Amino acid sequence: MLSVKKIREIPAAVARFAGEVKVELQKCVWPTRPELLGSTVVVITATLILAVYVGASDALIAGVLRYIIR
Repeated sequence: MLSVKKIREIPAAVARFAGEVKVELQKCVWPTRPELLGSTVVVITATLILAVYVGASDALIAGVLRYIIR
């Protein structure tokens, strides 16, 4: 059970946490717009290739199973 003292410490703890988050975010190196766009293209391309591979594999396996079951 939370004591009154612990409850009163919550706002200070939240403020301290927010301050620490701000300090850590200032240390981050954010990507430039061209880097971000390049990474986005890579992710979309990889996702499309994987989707085609999984779809083709599924169709192949379904065809083989249909042939076996007949």
